[in-house]
Amino acid sequence: MDIRSLRYFVETVRLNSFTQAAASLQVTQSTISKMIRQLEDEIGEPLLMRESRQFVLTDTGRVVYERGQDVLGAMRRLSAQVLETQALSRGALHVGMPPMINLLFTQVLKTFRTRYPHISLTLHEDTGQEIERQVAAGELEIGMSILPVDPELDLVSVQVASHAVWAVGEPGAFRNKNTIRLEALRQTPLVLLKDDFALTRRLRREFRQAGIEPQIAAQSSQWDWTVSMARAGMGLALLPEPFIHRLNHEGLALARISDPEIPWQVAHIWNGRYLSHAAKAWIDICQDVLGGRWLEEPSQPDL
Repeated sequence: MDIRSLRYFVETVRLNSFTQAAASLQVTQSTISKMIRQLEDEIGEPLLMRESRQFVLTDTGRVVYERGQDVLGAMRRLSAQVLETQALSRGALHVGMPPMINLLFTQVLKTFRTRYPHISLTLHEDTGQEIERQVAAGELEIGMSILPVDPELDLVSVQVASHAVWAVGEPGAFRNKNTIRLEALRQTPLVLLKDDFALTRRLRREFRQAGIEPQIAAQSSQWDWTVSMARAGMGLALLPEPFIHRLNHEGLALARISDPEIPWQVAHIWNGRYLSHAAKAWIDICQDVLGGRWLEEPSQPDL
């Protein structure tokens, strides 16, 4: 059923006048008559019994008028909601984020909620690999992970931050040097996060490319526990620079991994299909709040 014909018919009945309906809709009276005849032809029987300048609704016409008001009301509500969504005054966004990344996004979350208070924002915390799987499967619209993402999942990834990886050990572990070559880790015990963490996946990739078989003394799902083990002399913990700034450096030695450096690259990921207005707004805020600062060369922590 043609919505415009229905609107012309309902307006004519509501005003009880072809002339007034034409003025209200800003069309000619002949257009009103033509559209109502078109609607009658589509339905297959008369809706109005015309008597001079007056008309009487048929039984079918009364049904079409009553239900037509419901249809047009629903169309108005639909249009209003579409406009609200496009204006980001309503909607929902689900973002997947590994626990190691969330501490970097506090200001982003605050800015998003301030700027778009009527968007329902839900964070889903899981490992980087699980976030990647959920985004690829369409269970999450957008997520965060550490590059490189799983190539088999066919995800779109856009880097939003890059930080150096540092080694953390007991006092004297680096002979007062603030850098350590990757090759020097060949025979060094390491305490790492578990293998389902994207950071560990990246570290294993770097070791493999350098021809190093890492000597893993222990693994944990808690980054601060790996630091505790490093402080106790069990091995070196390997962490991105933002975590180094959060540490109490007392009783620890710190050195940035070099030659080559290992970048910890945080990225947005999505499945390459549609991105909602809310998701695009999230990406824009990440760039506004973090982009310029994150693209700077990382500063060295006080040793």
